[in-house]
Amino acid sequence: MNTIAQQFRHTNPAHEAFQDNDNEFFESGVDLKMAPSITVPPISQPTEFLRAHTDDASNPDCKIKIAHGTTTLAFRFKEGIIVAVDSRATAGDWIASQTVNKVIRINPFLLGTMAGGAADCQYWETWLGTQCRLHELREKERISVAAASKILGNLVYQYKGMGLSMGTMVCGFTKKEGPTIYYVDSDGSRLKGDMFCVGSGQTFAYGVLDSNYKWDLSVEDALYLGKRSILAAQHRDAYSGGSINLYHVTESGWVYHGNFDFDDTFWKVKASEGSFNNVDA
Repeated sequence: MNTIAQQFRHTNPAHEAFQDNDNEFFESGVDLKMAPSITVPPISQPTEFLRAHTDDASNPDCKIKIAHGTTTLAFRFKEGIIVAVDSRATAGDWIASQTVNKVIRINPFLLGTMAGGAADCQYWETWLGTQCRLHELREKERISVAAASKILGNLVYQYKGMGLSMGTMVCGFTKKEGPTIYYVDSDGSRLKGDMFCVGSGQTFAYGVLDSNYKWDLSVEDALYLGKRSILAAQHRDAYSGGSINLYHVTESGWVYHGNFDFDDTFWKVKASEGSFNNVDA
């Protein structure tokens, strides 16, 4: 095996030169080892190698099929942003966990959602939190939502085609921007919008959200709409489930409104709305 790997291994002269000058940089106070990096296959064309072995859309017979499923959503309204997510983690047809927290608390004012690979989202959005804190220390002010999402988008774009799996929403509220949501994915796409649903259950969540969304919703109605949209996805999408985590983002920071069990919420909604008539008690 080592002999085969050695055939594809290559040496990057620039990397060797960089290592030779490492000490010089460290002596000047710049810790280059803190820069984020991912170990890529030691072959001459790692991007093509990873795409050939992980991109099941273009190659159904690829060796590594990344299986994932979820439902996350965020929408703007006059009082801020509502963020709602399910808590089920799946690996293909196997339910790995029912208690995953898919909202990543970047800092007290910014939230990120998790869809795709859990490790990718958790690692890079946690790293984003450190960059936001460094910005505050340098500039003596909070980072904007646009700047935070741009940092993340630029970072993941460097690894485009190398196996990252991310579809995240960066949500925050500043005086200059107001309530702001950016969608960032592992291809480096970065979109600003009023409403996003991401994951395998997004079509079911959009159905409820599009039908009932209004800009001038009250906080109570907006929280219920977020919860109700995730409930619809959990009911119809096998890869979404567990419970519902609910957040409200305001100018003074985000507020966690609790974790709601799917079964309890389902029967309460069914009784109060008279909906889900295809399900008998």
